[in-house]
Amino acid sequence: MAELAIDRERLVAWASEAIGVPSFTGSEEAMAELMRETFLELGLQVQWQQVEEGRANVLGIRQGEGGGPSLMFNGHMDTSYSGREPWLAHVPGFQPRAFVEEGRLYGLGISNMKGALACYVEALRALADAGVRLRGDVMIAAVAGEIEKTQFGDAQGAQFRGYAAGSRHLVSHGGVADMCILGEPTESKLVLGHFGSLWVRISTAGPFVHTAFSEGRREENSILRMRRVLDAVLEWIPIWEDDPENAYRGARPIVNVGAIEGGFGWRVSRTPHRTDLFLDVRVPPTKEMAAARAHVIDMVRGLQERFPDYGVEGEVYVTAPGAEIEERHPLVGALDAAHAEVFGAPPERDVTRWFSDASVLTRYGIATVNYGTSTGLLDTVKGENLEIDGLVQTAEVYARAAINVCGVAP
Repeated sequence: MAELAIDRERLVAWASEAIGVPSFTGSEEAMAELMRETFLELGLQVQWQQVEEGRANVLGIRQGEGGGPSLMFNGHMDTSYSGREPWLAHVPGFQPRAFVEEGRLYGLGISNMKGALACYVEALRALADAGVRLRGDVMIAAVAGEIEKTQFGDAQGAQFRGYAAGSRHLVSHGGVADMCILGEPTESKLVLGHFGSLWVRISTAGPFVHTAFSEGRREENSILRMRRVLDAVLEWIPIWEDDPENAYRGARPIVNVGAIEGGFGWRVSRTPHRTDLFLDVRVPPTKEMAAARAHVIDMVRGLQERFPDYGVEGEVYVTAPGAEIEERHPLVGALDAAHAEVFGAPPERDVTRWFSDASVLTRYGIATVNYGTSTGLLDTVKGENLEIDGLVQTAEVYARAAINVCGVAP
């Protein structure tokens, strides 16, 4: 195995620069420009994919000598937050300004997932420094729009087009490889599968009435009707979560009551004509989304039968499948070996209930593993952060995995 040296200062410097480029969902193009400049500095073949105005993917390709499998490193450029949210504006680690404290790098997007992009870049730099020539191509795909969000109702525009929007564009415009490593934060565990997500809206209806004329009609209020419907939904949730058919590798699914909307805060002198309840139903990768949808719609039909006068309606408006990879796949073995070389033992396995772009990539025949450093998202006082030592180790694992997958040219 070639001697590889990860340059810690270089890695932190590039990651800090990336943090300083705001790239909230819908506004990723400035970050894409940084990726393109970096790829050109690395001598990569660069493919610019204009997803829409203000948004682009960038694909950098380190061409191999031929005769080996190709490996993609895929990472999204959009950040979960803008830093301008009132509840985050005072948190330094949720701002586009990098700082280091006690061996950790802080800043907006470092965990999800500019830290992974930095590790990809440093891995390729380390391979170049060591003079390693590979048989297969190595790609870095920096994509727009992965964050779990979607357009709905008045929430229209690029900032709401997530859920693998960039990777769907990527794979339909030439960005394909034999295998892919997704550097989502996994605590250095190898994720063999993750759940998908189905979002459903359930609504109740009621008369639009002025307060002065609402006496005796309180039970017709769509908000109060939703109270009873919500109780019924809470009865259904354990049925979904406890169904053995919905379990995956020992992990149970989960349902979140994500939002409720009804009425007009600026005009509470009227009863609302409609109230909406929104659920996020996590679906195992072994269940077809059509089957999951049918189950949820049957639940809505049951609500309609139970509350025939409530005007109950339902619609499924997100279906984002999960993804999985076989334990015996060569990519799993390549990562096992690379991780063991760096950490001294193979990585633990994991199943997650969050979504990733593996959902799209696997459906294009690209075997994909989620593997990255720690989450760093749970510090609500200082904000997003990653341990620098973890970044250095992860970059080395990526470089060694590329050697294992693509093969060294003679």
